[in-house]
Amino acid sequence: MFANLTSGLDFQSKALVLRAERQQVLASNMANADTPGYVARDFNFKEALSQQTQTSDSELSSSGKGLSLNTDSSLTNARHLPLSNLNDSELSGSNAMGYAVQTQPSLDGNSVDMDRERANFVDNSVRYESTLRFINVQSKTILSAIQGQ
Repeated sequence: MFANLTSGLDFQSKALVLRAERQQVLASNMANADTPGYVARDFNFKEALSQQTQTSDSELSSSGKGLSLNTDSSLTNARHLPLSNLNDSELSGSNAMGYAVQTQPSLDGNSVDMDRERANFVDNSVRYESTLRFINVQSKTILSAIQGQ
């Protein structure tokens, strides 16, 4: 019974973690906008959330990590800003981190489109905030049900 009450919160908490991970990736892209040769990264949120909801709770608690991006020196330049806890080892297939499509070719090989990154950053921020609000409302509803109000 309790699992039925908390399943919605579980889904929202996974979505919140993925939103935070995506915010880090987008911030890293913006921070490296002037780095020659930097290639913007992103991931498909829908597929990543689908993957996260299909994993069992025991797998999530044992790993303790969200998305990851391999920062091996063969994949990135030493001048790039590091991503703290991201590497590709936990992602598989279509859910792996991908490269953003370059819309504005540049002479230095940098693929960061600041307009797109800012729009994605703001969109992700709004969705993060709405997920937090949903969790707050849902937890208040559960609390009032427990108290019998």
